[in-house]
Amino acid sequence: MLTAKQRALLLFINQRLNETGVSPSFEEMKVALDLKSKSGIHRLISALEERGFIRRLPHKARALEVLRLPDAATAPERKPFKPAVIENTSYVEPQTPGFEEDSVPVLGRIAAGTPISAIQHEQSRVPVPPSMLRGGEHFALEVNGDSMINAGIHDGDTVIIRRCDDAPNGDIVVALVDDEEATLKRLKKNGSSIALEPENDSLQTMIYSPDRVKVQGTLAGLIREY
Repeated sequence: MLTAKQRALLLFINQRLNETGVSPSFEEMKVALDLKSKSGIHRLISALEERGFIRRLPHKARALEVLRLPDAATAPERKPFKPAVIENTSYVEPQTPGFEEDSVPVLGRIAAGTPISAIQHEQSRVPVPPSMLRGGEHFALEVNGDSMINAGIHDGDTVIIRRCDDAPNGDIVVALVDDEEATLKRLKKNGSSIALEPENDSLQTMIYSPDRVKVQGTLAGLIREY
């Protein structure tokens, strides 16, 4: 399975090859995918190569060959979803037949501490009480760290997140920082800055400019196994 960004890059490369016969530059790819640095493109290219979708031609600059396209490459493009849950996140797939009606996809791990890269693709599904699903799309993340312990969120818990791109001041959110790292924190909007506050007295609040932080969803519930 490809993430939304991997799929978008693959289709962009294929389109440019068909139109011009030359693969796009890393700068063109960065602009097309709205990434802030070329390092993200390097990671996407490596992932596509590892999965057998492209190959790099030796001894040639900007030389990429598309070996195959995703099965749904000709289907209408769907709006990408980024929890990422990282390298920019992917949209939540419709429920697969055979799963319980009230279940959500587990997309990876989320940092409740120093931001870490998040996994973007569906790993499994988790059953969720209907009371946690208050309309809209939901996904689950496994918590890594103890920065939200005072809010009752412990290392190893599974948080249920309702997808959204904005949240009220004071909500606990999944925040994507610099389009590369995701973290679970309390959102505080302070004029020209955004604070991501931990719920742990031993940790410091992280302050960012608004253009560096994207809300991916708000906390809807929590599941804990004993």
